[in-house]
Amino acid sequence: MMPITAAPMHCAGTKGMEKVLIEHCISLSMRAHHSSTSPFLLHTLSGSSHCSIFAFAGSWSVDDWIDGEHGAFGVSKIDSSLFPSLKNLVRDAPAAVNMAFLRSFQMLLKTSRLEVEISKAAAEKKRIVFTGHSSGGAIAVLATVWLLEKHLRTDYKNHTVPLCVTFGSPLIGDNLFCQALQREDWSCCFLHFVMTMDIIPQSPLAPLASLKEELQSILQFISPKSLCLSSNSFGISQLLSKFYYTVLRNALTISNHQSCLSMGCATSLLGTLSGFIKLSPYKPFGTFVFCCSNGRLVSVKNSDAILQMLFYCLREASGQEMADDPCRNFKEHLQYESKLKSCLEMQNVIHGDYLQTNDLFLSEMNMDEMPLVETLLDDLDMGKEAWLHLHAAGDWEMQRFRNQKRIDANYNKIQEALNVLDQYRATCELRGLCYYDAFKLQRDAEDFNANVKRLELAGLWDEIIEMLVRFELPDRFEGRTEWVKLGTRYCLLVEPLDIANYYRHSKNEDTGPYMVKGRPRRYRFTQRWNEHAQQMPKGSSLESCFWAMVEEISADMNNKKPFIEVKERVLELEKNVSVWLASRKLRNDVLLGGSTFVKWWMALPKHHKFNSCIAKLMNAVDKSG
Repeated sequence: MMPITAAPMHCAGTKGMEKVLIEHCISLSMRAHHSSTSPFLLHTLSGSSHCSIFAFAGSWSVDDWIDGEHGAFGVSKIDSSLFPSLKNLVRDAPAAVNMAFLRSFQMLLKTSRLEVEISKAAAEKKRIVFTGHSSGGAIAVLATVWLLEKHLRTDYKNHTVPLCVTFGSPLIGDNLFCQALQREDWSCCFLHFVMTMDIIPQSPLAPLASLKEELQSILQFISPKSLCLSSNSFGISQLLSKFYYTVLRNALTISNHQSCLSMGCATSLLGTLSGFIKLSPYKPFGTFVFCCSNGRLVSVKNSDAILQMLFYCLREASGQEMADDPCRNFKEHLQYESKLKSCLEMQNVIHGDYLQTNDLFLSEMNMDEMPLVETLLDDLDMGKEAWLHLHAAGDWEMQRFRNQKRIDANYNKIQEALNVLDQYRATCELRGLCYYDAFKLQRDAEDFNANVKRLELAGLWDEIIEMLVRFELPDRFEGRTEWVKLGTRYCLLVEPLDIANYYRHSKNEDTGPYMVKGRPRRYRFTQRWNEHAQQMPKGSSLESCFWAMVEEISADMNNKKPFIEVKERVLELEKNVSVWLASRKLRNDVLLGGSTFVKWWMALPKHHKFNSCIAKLMNAVDKSG
C-alpha cells in the first residue's frame, strides 16, 4: 500500500514549478482583472524559468458564464476543429464543454494578439504558462489545450510542454474531456489551486441556467472591482445563502451518485434517478491543490476524489460560518493572492491520492503513517462520511488498474493467436489460395482451426471494448502505443475472416451490407484508435474492409445494377488497392488467379479495365494465371 505522504512543493504534481512562478501567476491573474485595455496580460519571467506567462481576465457578466441555449448546465460539444483530441474513441463521441467559456476563448483567438504572442514565445523557445483566476482560469485551460493540439501533437520534440495554473476556476468540461486529457498524457499540465471554502469552483455542479439572475448579482458581488464586499444587507445575504445551498444540494446528489457507481451499485434506482434529476456533467481534471485554513496544501490527482473533496471541504468547513456570515464563502474567492502566498511560504504539501482501504482504519496502519492521515483529516475538516466517499473513489481507481493488469495478461495470448493466423495465411499462399477465399470455403482442418482462433480473439477484444465503454480501464489505456499497434494488427489480419464468414453465410441478404449493418464494434474502434494515434482523417483507413467493398460491388453487379451506378465505387476501390498493396496493408495473395477480387475485376467492362489505374498490375496477374 502506498501511504499518504508529506512532500515539498516540487513533488506535489507541479512538475518542478518554482514557488516564485506560482506567486507571479496569482499576482498577474489578479492584475488581469483590473486591466481595461487587454483581455490578457503577458509577462516574461527571466532566469532559470525563462517563460512567458499569459494571464487571462475573468468576466463578471453572467452571459460569459452560462449559455442558457445549451441546457441547464450550458454544455455543448467541443469545437472539433480547435480541439480534435477531445473525444472518446470507443464511443466515437466528442467531449462537452461549457459553451460560454468556449465562445469567449474563440472570440479571444479571433480578436486579440493572443495567437501571435504565443507563436512568438514558442519560436523563442520559452516555456509558456497560462494562468487565470475565476473564469479567467477557464480561458487559461482552453488556451492550454489549444496549444497542446496545435503544436505538441504535430511537433512534440521542438516544443516545451505548456503549464496551466488556475486559481478558483470553475469546472468547465465533462467526463470525456477529463478522459481525453488523461489519454493524451496532458492532464499533468494543469494545476488548480482551490480554497476549501470557495464555492465558485464547484458552482457549475448546479443548473446555473435557472439561476442566472442570482448568479449575476453574485458575480457583481465578488468582482474585484466591487465596492459591496463589506455589504451585509438582508437582501444580498438571502441571495448568497440560496445560491450556496442550491450548489451544495446538487453537489451532494452528484457525490452520492458517483460513490454508488464507484462501489459498483449500478442498480435500476440509479437509472431512475438520472431520469428524474438532471445531473451536472462537469468533472475535474489535472492536479488540484486544496489550500487549508491552517496553511497546509493538499494535492490530489484522482478526479473522482477531487469531486468528493470539492463538496465535503465546502460543506464541513463552512456550515457554521455560512450561518454566521453568508458572505464568507464568496469573499474567499478573492483572497487567493494573500492566502496562497502564505501557504507557499510554508512549503508544506500532503498528497491525498493514495486513499486505500487501510487508510480508513488507523488501527491497521503503520505507526509512521497514522500522523499523516490524522493530519489530513484535521486539515480538511472532514468526517467519516467524507472519507468513505474518498475511499470509494480511491478504490475504484485501483480497481481500474487491476482490470488493466488482467487485460495486459492477455497481450501475449493475443499475439500468439495472431501469429497462428499469420502462419495460416502463409500456408494458404503456399497452397495457391487467397487467405480470404480459403477461409470462406472452409474445406480443410486449417480453416476450421483458424475460425476457432478468430472466435477466441473476438472474445478477448470484446471484453476490452466493454470495459472501455463502462470506463473500467484507466484513461491512459487508450494512449498506450503497444495496444494501438496490436489492435491495428488484429484489425488488418482478422477482419477479413469476419467478412468472409459474413458473406459465406449470406448474412447480407437478411441483415444488410457488412459495412452498414454487420461490422462489429471491435473493428470500428481499433480503426478509430489507429487513425487518432497516427493523426489520420476519420474513416481514412478502411483497408481491413477491402473484401466487404468487393463483395458489395459484386453483389450489386450480379443483381444487374448498371455499371454506371457503381462506377464511382469501383474507381475509389481501385485507387485504394493500388495504395494498400504498395504499403503492404494488402498482401499479394489478393492477386492470386482464383481470388474473389481477381474474378470480380476480370468481369468488369472491357472499356473500364483498359483505362484502370491497376490495369498493368491486373493484366500481369491474368498472364501469369
